[in-house]
Amino acid sequence: MKVLIKGAGDLATGIAYECWLAGYEVLMTEIGVPLAVRREVSFSRAVYEGKARVEDAEGILVKSLEEAKRVIEDGKIAVIVDEHADIRKEYRPDVLVDGIMAKKNIGTGMEDAPVVIAIGPGFEAGVDCHYVIETQRGADLGHVISRGCALPNTGVPGEVGGYTRERLIQASADGRMEPVAKIADVVKKGQLVARTGGVPVYAKMSGIVRGMLQEGVEVTEGLKIGDIDAREIESYCYEISDKARRIGQGVLEAISSAYSQSLRADDPVNGTPGDPQQ
Repeated sequence: MKVLIKGAGDLATGIAYECWLAGYEVLMTEIGVPLAVRREVSFSRAVYEGKARVEDAEGILVKSLEEAKRVIEDGKIAVIVDEHADIRKEYRPDVLVDGIMAKKNIGTGMEDAPVVIAIGPGFEAGVDCHYVIETQRGADLGHVISRGCALPNTGVPGEVGGYTRERLIQASADGRMEPVAKIADVVKKGQLVARTGGVPVYAKMSGIVRGMLQEGVEVTEGLKIGDIDAREIESYCYEISDKARRIGQGVLEAISSAYSQSLRADDPVNGTPGDPQQ
């Protein structure tokens, strides 16, 4: 089973990790300058560092499909800079997952793969893709939607440790990102944690810095550049979140549903999936 995942941020990484654990071949695409706040649990970090280990899996930056195949054969996850996921035409994945979380469809269609799955709002199952996975925290997190859309974006971050908006660290001005606090630092409310465009950014609450953009990237005022967790448990900075895992499990459920309905019973490996909606 070949899975192509668009995006390599923390939620897409949770999906990749679950697919990797299930034994699937995983290739991820990214933009040239990723802005993943939770860098320690994002395979997008490989774009800057050449490789990125997240829990038991390792993502390796590649420049071609040939390199990707070698990385995958070595039991690892391949990451390639390919903003429009053009490699899908050559890779011909069995499953394509849009994990960009752009809150809108910026170029995914049902013709991209036999099974196309989209994450979060901005997609309609049965129109843009075969399945949509709910990403809003709550009882339906990770729910597989075969007809219709995920819940709309509220603009309010999900509650973690009893806090929502307060846990965000946001750019105070356009310009270069200059972190002062680093991931796993414990900070106090009102403490200087970064500068953007030379303007100070202060923590809105006390807790541990669970995520922070890397130094030197260009940001815009109001952009999320960091994340504070009131629970102050250091291991959470380096572990895939429960949300990302549940979304990843939802993707596996969607894949299972699609193939269990359409693969030939006598040849589950080489059969060709039909329309998952039938």
